[in-house]
Amino acid sequence: MMAKITVCVAFSALLTACVVASPDKEADVASSMDRYKVVLNAPPAKVPSTKTPDGALAGNGDLGITLGGTPDSLSLYIGKNDFWMAYPVYPGGIASPGGLDLRIPSLEGADYHVEQLPGSAEIRGRFTRGDTCLEMTAWVAALRNWVVIELEANRKVEVSCRLWATSGETSTNDGGSEPVTWVSRSFADSPSLRWPSHIAMAVGMPGVERSGLSPIVLQPGTKRWMVVTAYTNHDTDRWKERAIDEAKNLTADALREAKKEHRDWWQSFWRESSVQIHDEELERLYYMSQYLFACSSRSGKFAPGIWGPFVTCDNAAWGGDYHLNYNYQAPYWAAYSSNHIHLTDNFDQPLLDYMEAGRKHAKELLGCRGIYYPVGIGPKGLCTSMWPFTPEEMMEKYATTENTIDGGYKFLGQKINAVFSVGNMLMRHYSTYDEEYARRVYPYLLACADFWEDYLCLEGGRYVIKMDHFNEVMPNKRNHGQWRHRLGDFNSTLSLGLVRMLFQGVMDMSGFLQADADRRSKWEDILARLSDYPVVRNAEGRLTLRNMEKAPKGVENTPAGLNRVSIHGLILPGGVAGPLTDSVFNAILLDDVNHWQDKMRRADDWGNTYNNGIETCFPGAVRVGYPAKDLLERLKKRVALTLYPNGWIVQGGGGIETLAAVPLTINEMLLQSYEGTVRIFPNWDRTRDASFSKLRAYGAFLVSGSLKGGEIESVSLISEKGRPCKMENPWPGREVELWRNGTKTETLSGRYIQFPTSAGEQIELKVK
Repeated sequence: MMAKITVCVAFSALLTACVVASPDKEADVASSMDRYKVVLNAPPAKVPSTKTPDGALAGNGDLGITLGGTPDSLSLYIGKNDFWMAYPVYPGGIASPGGLDLRIPSLEGADYHVEQLPGSAEIRGRFTRGDTCLEMTAWVAALRNWVVIELEANRKVEVSCRLWATSGETSTNDGGSEPVTWVSRSFADSPSLRWPSHIAMAVGMPGVERSGLSPIVLQPGTKRWMVVTAYTNHDTDRWKERAIDEAKNLTADALREAKKEHRDWWQSFWRESSVQIHDEELERLYYMSQYLFACSSRSGKFAPGIWGPFVTCDNAAWGGDYHLNYNYQAPYWAAYSSNHIHLTDNFDQPLLDYMEAGRKHAKELLGCRGIYYPVGIGPKGLCTSMWPFTPEEMMEKYATTENTIDGGYKFLGQKINAVFSVGNMLMRHYSTYDEEYARRVYPYLLACADFWEDYLCLEGGRYVIKMDHFNEVMPNKRNHGQWRHRLGDFNSTLSLGLVRMLFQGVMDMSGFLQADADRRSKWEDILARLSDYPVVRNAEGRLTLRNMEKAPKGVENTPAGLNRVSIHGLILPGGVAGPLTDSVFNAILLDDVNHWQDKMRRADDWGNTYNNGIETCFPGAVRVGYPAKDLLERLKKRVALTLYPNGWIVQGGGGIETLAAVPLTINEMLLQSYEGTVRIFPNWDRTRDASFSKLRAYGAFLVSGSLKGGEIESVSLISEKGRPCKMENPWPGREVELWRNGTKTETLSGRYIQFPTSAGEQIELKVK
């Protein structure tokens, strides 16, 4: 159990002044999205946890709360995306700020009923023992650093409160009761710290000048409100003063305004897109995943680490950092096509901040231009993944004393980490054609191109990739510190795919920005002569994908078929393979997917996704054309293996990345555009009615469509940037009427239809 520092101060007679009118006396009209709520009927078993918690969750993309404990001893664990112990060695990484405890002795043994509501973004609890019932609502204000708790009971109930800050791990703590109860935690004094982090939390109640934290007496019919304010030094230089001042000056009017802002933000969020697939289970998973990611990521705030803001203790697995060989990138993948672009605004900043260090790594370790990134980084140019500083600690953790591998940084045999993130940048670029965004990230793409221009080898008329490894290669206790014999991958499928994606992307963005025209011939040459993806005949005689063209001497290189890692290179985020790009190669990949079940070690685990990859393998299978009906059933069975009561699909290797799994899979079934062609219901079970509104397609189009009775009945789009549109004819073999802003303008025909658009134009397609 984590260490805590506690400050308790008597309420005295001031408690009676805390009874105020609810900030919102209007009828509680929750968004229709609350029908997708999840209900938790037992206290959580994994709170606190170094990985994914299983308690009810709420957040504003920066500040998050996790409900733990039993009815008589509730705990709200508070996490914040910008509160880091900025050490370059694990267990550095994201840190736990602390929380608020509510002790209610009269509810010992009470029934537990908690609802997590995605529409209103609230946690609502009802705890009943005999004829005593206490109701609690908790939410994180969408636009403020506030955790709001509402309490009411049907009988007189006493509630003891405790605000606490986590302690230990070289941090220092402070706290007080004047003018309100507050606590703080700081990382500032360790010599290995790269930058300081401080957080202060304070408790306020409207209309009360001073609020200590001794027993609150709830009276029947009266609601009490508490607000925990939380600020770090990354929010403001006055982090402690801001938390205390806001708690001290809290008013009922301010709470009313905060709740209106909160509801408006979430209603706006849910209006950005929608899908209807007439499957209550999958729709709940779809929208709950969207909710949890919106709770985890927000524009203008630090990007979320592996566990988002739901950090319930120190020593989070993998430091809760930005793991660059898919974990950091994957949570964002569904946000692009779901038209939640603003949730991706924070993605690029950590990558841009690390560029100076990346250039140094490339030059000093490999003699290359450009950038070379280790496996794990954090905010503000932080590397989180160095080897231990001493040989002794290295021996204890990794069974070797050699802590100077690659200059002391964990690259784990992989050169591709920086390029992995280019996939997300290109998804946003192709989805928005936002010039300001392109200019922001183009230097990063150029730096990646610089590196790979130098690192690629031209041999026998083709470009080859040496010593960039399909899997992580490192010493550990399992291999007794022996690892170098596994170095030597040649033409990894992961590398070939992502490098192809990089040079096609930098060439496209260069043309869009009208920059570096003199470099395009080199990029075209690389694309033309980059090695083919390795395909061989397996023991059964069928063509199948190989992880790499050649493995190190003595290391087995049996045909593995399309799998999670090769999907990353070729399909997601690579986007360089598909049925339109190369139908023959795609058929090989689809055949590999058809044989996934042959290799499963666990019932209902398809694609070996039990440990990692549900967010990769299922949408990847959609893109290559695996039958939709079977895929949806397999998806539901796989989800059921590891679904937590709070709606979070968990897996062994990571956290918030799984929040992309169901939304991305469904979106790709309803709409695809990554091969330069918009495709409506490209891989959907035509026996099942479905519709979608304002999903985002490449070309900066917001597309809507509906399918009923096996036939597409409507297709429409809004063109944001006036780019030309190429679409696979939704009605094969039939003519299509094109309507612009309500007026029929032309008739189109053919397998593919193409038409120009104007910025802001609304287009409707109708079968003739």
